[in-house]
Amino acid sequence: MTTRLPESEFDDRLAAARERIDTSDADAGVWFGATSIEYLTGFAHIQTERPVVLAVTDDTVALTVPRLEVERAEAVDSIDRVDSYFDYPGGNPIETAAETLSDLGVESVAADGDGAPGVMGYQGPPLSEFLAVDTQDWVSRMRWAKSDAEIELIRESAEWANLGHRYLADYTEVGAHPATVSQRASTDASRAMLDTLGDRYVERARGDGPVHAGYISAEETALPHGHTPNQRLREGDVLITGATANVDGYFSELERTMFVGEPSDRQRECFEIMLEAQTIAIESLGPGVALEYVDSEVIAYFEEQGVADLAQHHVGHNIGLGAHEPPYIDRGWSDHCEADHTNYDAADASMEPGHVYTIEPGIYTDTDGYRHSDTIAITDDGIEWLTYYPRELEANVIR
Repeated sequence: MTTRLPESEFDDRLAAARERIDTSDADAGVWFGATSIEYLTGFAHIQTERPVVLAVTDDTVALTVPRLEVERAEAVDSIDRVDSYFDYPGGNPIETAAETLSDLGVESVAADGDGAPGVMGYQGPPLSEFLAVDTQDWVSRMRWAKSDAEIELIRESAEWANLGHRYLADYTEVGAHPATVSQRASTDASRAMLDTLGDRYVERARGDGPVHAGYISAEETALPHGHTPNQRLREGDVLITGATANVDGYFSELERTMFVGEPSDRQRECFEIMLEAQTIAIESLGPGVALEYVDSEVIAYFEEQGVADLAQHHVGHNIGLGAHEPPYIDRGWSDHCEADHTNYDAADASMEPGHVYTIEPGIYTDTDGYRHSDTIAITDDGIEWLTYYPRELEANVIR
């Protein structure tokens, strides 16, 4: 049972980043994005109006942080140097980072942006006011294929997501409010996870537990990103569930279509079409498979069944540190990779070992939605199911 990335992961990632820097014209790599900083160093923070700036040179990993992050940054083994400003705007964060870079002898950088993103009202000068800046998105691309250690964390996430989903099903009944059922299932699964893992659990939440399990119900399921309705559960309601768990920053995704009481004939028909579409998608996965092929296979099936007009989104997406990560299982992915406005190429249009995908084709009528989602890893010779809650109809009827 693995619940924490080994330090060697960050050594490997920083080495890969330094190789990219060496092949560029830059003296250093710079990152402003919180997820990229976490990926390269293990320093996890909430991105606010206070910028955090990571600089990587041949021999130094330097982090510029607001004063309130100093102690946490200094505790991270992969970081060699921590500089700080008091706060924003009086602390001049970009100027402080530029001073650090100058002290390191850096005159040019390859950065993930020309300055910090405008989060929570932040407005600041571009880094290019102080030194030469070229932009890059190296880390985003590095994150596509997961290492064995990363997949182990996602696998662990799937274990606890399954427990949260089981509680969710157990606590669902006519007359219950979907919000409180979701809260109860999330709390009980989080308690079980924290009690089981003890000090092996890596702190990742502020106030909330590590497991989230919930659902939307009734007419809101007709909207792929519907809200939890302020309406107690009734006999005949359709539910679209969702469960995940945060394990050292990594996530899985488990979703099911469920029914409160016996489904109607029409509901059964829609469920079975959705289930077969998901099966077709999963059976199409594998190393070297074009991403657009999988989405096209599902759409062809929907067209055959006469329900293509009920589809509202593509088959799925990569997942890991982010709930949604590229590449996307979409009919337009190959064209996207070859477009002038991207840094991708034809080699990026296919699945690779280490990619981890959510597989979630759905159909949506005027009154109900139908979608399962499972998390599937691409392996050297096929696939590995990471989520495993039962998919068939009878297992998803609450009586």
